[in-house]
Amino acid sequence: MLSADFVIATSIVYVGLLFVLAYFGDRRAKANKRSWLNSPTVYTLSISVYCTSWTFYGAVGNAARSGLEFLTIYLGPTLVFVGWYFLLRRLVRISHLHRITSVADLLSSRFGKSSRLGVLVTCIAVIGIAPYIALQLKAVTSSIQAVAGASEFGRGSLTGIDDVGLALGVAAAMALFTILFGTRHVDAKEQHHGVVAAIAFEAVVKLAALVAVGVFVVYLAGGIEQIFTQAAEKGIAFDTSTSFDSRWITTLVLSIAAIICLPRQFQVTVVENSDENHLRVAGWAFPAYMMLMSIFIIPIAIYGLTVMPAGSNPDMFALTLPLSAGQNALALFAFIGGFSSATSMIILESIALSIMVSNHIMMPLVLKFSAGSQGGDGQGMSSVLLVARRFAIVLILSLGFFYFLFTRDSDALAPIGLISFTAIAQFLPALLAAIFWRDASLKAVTTAILVGFVFWAWSCFLPSLESVSPAVSALVAEGPWGISWLRPEAMFGLDGWDPLAHAAFWSLSANVLILTLGSLLTRPSALERIQATAFVDVFRRHGLPQRNFIAGSTTANDLFFVAERVLGERRAAALFETEARDTGVDPALLEPTPEFIGRLERELAGSIGASSAHVMLSKVVAGGDVSLEEMMQMADETQQVIEYSQQLEKTSAELRVTAQKLEDANAQLRELDSQKDEFLSQVSHEVRTPMTSIRSFSEILLETGELEESQRQRFVKTIHQESLRLTKLLDEILDLSALERGERSWQNVPVDAEDALTRALAVCDALLRQRGMRVEMGERASTTMVQGDADRLCQVFINLVSNAVKYNEAEEPVVRVSSTVRSGSYVVEIADNGPGISKRNRKMVFEKFWRGVEGAGDQGGAGLGLAISRQIVTRMNGTLELVPGPLPGACFRVRLPVNRQG
Repeated sequence: MLSADFVIATSIVYVGLLFVLAYFGDRRAKANKRSWLNSPTVYTLSISVYCTSWTFYGAVGNAARSGLEFLTIYLGPTLVFVGWYFLLRRLVRISHLHRITSVADLLSSRFGKSSRLGVLVTCIAVIGIAPYIALQLKAVTSSIQAVAGASEFGRGSLTGIDDVGLALGVAAAMALFTILFGTRHVDAKEQHHGVVAAIAFEAVVKLAALVAVGVFVVYLAGGIEQIFTQAAEKGIAFDTSTSFDSRWITTLVLSIAAIICLPRQFQVTVVENSDENHLRVAGWAFPAYMMLMSIFIIPIAIYGLTVMPAGSNPDMFALTLPLSAGQNALALFAFIGGFSSATSMIILESIALSIMVSNHIMMPLVLKFSAGSQGGDGQGMSSVLLVARRFAIVLILSLGFFYFLFTRDSDALAPIGLISFTAIAQFLPALLAAIFWRDASLKAVTTAILVGFVFWAWSCFLPSLESVSPAVSALVAEGPWGISWLRPEAMFGLDGWDPLAHAAFWSLSANVLILTLGSLLTRPSALERIQATAFVDVFRRHGLPQRNFIAGSTTANDLFFVAERVLGERRAAALFETEARDTGVDPALLEPTPEFIGRLERELAGSIGASSAHVMLSKVVAGGDVSLEEMMQMADETQQVIEYSQQLEKTSAELRVTAQKLEDANAQLRELDSQKDEFLSQVSHEVRTPMTSIRSFSEILLETGELEESQRQRFVKTIHQESLRLTKLLDEILDLSALERGERSWQNVPVDAEDALTRALAVCDALLRQRGMRVEMGERASTTMVQGDADRLCQVFINLVSNAVKYNEAEEPVVRVSSTVRSGSYVVEIADNGPGISKRNRKMVFEKFWRGVEGAGDQGGAGLGLAISRQIVTRMNGTLELVPGPLPGACFRVRLPVNRQG
């Protein structure tokens, strides 16, 4: 049987193996023999540090207790890597260009290189991760206790040591391992190739261990089907009733935020990335890894519920099932898998958080209290940072241990992890705004994150400490001072919700609302706008130097002193010698340029963070009597003047456009006035002609009394005909005017256009016979429905046929009529063999009062027929055109859209 002593000894040997692997990985990287260290395979496996003891042990327990809820922890990262590649690529590109070292560094750098924002994000991360660290301690402690309790002699040297003592020992060992692993050098951007290699190895170990347990369980039960059959026989059913409820959706959203914002995930996915193209492989390989990790979770959970004694801890099924079957080797392998999951998380999380603490809390203090000190070769600064990071590691693990101490009575691992996920999710709105929203401001982001954290601490963190004291329990149950609507788990009367969904809803809603409204109501500073452009337009501005400083009166010696304090003499000298060689000058005569100062700032940012690097250089770089702040104010005012000038230029351009439009409108009015005068002249001329005839013949009838009866009848007939002509003229003028103004409207309805053409030919039959004109029928369409007015359409066809008759003086006059449907239109062509219309008159044929002069026929019309016909056809959404025809004379074509609904 396994004993706790043997398991602990194996764990120590395993950690030693990891240390050796990390050591040789770093040696290989320093010798520039990276090859497999920089491969997409190692990169993808390192991202699997997301799979902690929560996913190794806790996923089985979560499946046993809550059904399919465990899947959300796998689905969230899968959705990000499959569907949000553009987001990850943008983060990696920004990190490479700006030497970003952490989530806090990214946010502080983007929002004006604010040290206060960096401190806030760091503090929230450290506090928020404490439950997650406690989860790993609990998992390792529980697994050791499970092995120790499996036999009579299993406890070994652990006899008399309780969970608290064991957890303290584990935390101390983890702190030692992490210090040895991750604090051997200062530069956070000198990527931890050795650590990443060790994490990738652990990824393989924990996957192989969990799959081995799963295969063993399926084999032992006799197959997947037998697992469910045996469970059903004992009345055990897999609970799916809570799937896709509010808690399920909440955990999915939180896991999406966690894979992006967790400090360790940002470290491996963004900071440790050496090639953007590795994301393409990770986009499918990491989801595949997650699928393999989850594939046996349900069989292990159901089989454990079936065969293990009542009251057994489901979180430990992956370990206790092999132990109960006497498979000690497999149980040891499972323990090492769970131990790998916990150690990889603690090591990398502590490294990431220690970098944040040293860069954003300790480094500003060092800069503040050592402003006047003179450094040597930079080793003093490096040693201070190393001590700060080691202290931060001890602090982080201590916080995790104390949280474990207060909450050790909880049996479930998953809820503890979700508390940390909710805290870290407060960074997601700010992170998205940082890289996508140019107008997001520092004040809004700082306030939003702070308010979201307060809501989280009240509604999520505080209830997890309910067992600490009766006072906390009463506060959670009754609210402060008995105010029920401020109860942590029922804020503002929102009672009955799942506690996790409740906490996530209030904290993230307040966060997003304040960030959005605050950014709309506040104005970013000049430096914020510069950084916003650099981050939001990162792909457009690739390769462009970022200039946050002016050279001013600073010297190369001043800058070298700063670089030497942080980077060390060797790296600082190499940086300055490279710049001198690129500019072609002697290193002693190097004059710092804005581009070089910007590059130096990014190098410093790789060691101490963007905000600390900016503060450090700001103390050295000055433009004569003009400070950086004054210069930024001047730039801000200059930008405002430029924007105002651009607004004036835009207004001037709009005025010019408006003036041109007015001039065009005036010219159009003059044209209309001229057309009105011409129209009135034509109307008066057309009206005067019949009126003159009527007046003349009327005077003859009145003054002459000796007229013969035949003459009298002829004069009266002429007066009658001229009166009819005058009436017809006035009717046509009124009709045309009403059509042009839109007053003579009708409702277009489906009508048979072919029937209208047939009626028109019947009406014109007498006129055709009178003139001896032959009608030649071309192709005729069948019944065709168009949108229009049947009588008006018939009027158009009558006018065209009558014109063909009136203006034709051929010896054998012919009018040809054809109709067809083509390209979705009903087309009618009416052609004649008359004199036609000359080229110079073709443009005038549809003008008012224009009458053809080529023919010698009766031209007694007013010249309004074609103008009225075109207006009618236009109102039916068609066209009336003069086109080349099959006969020598004129040919008019009517085209109307076919009614498809008909």
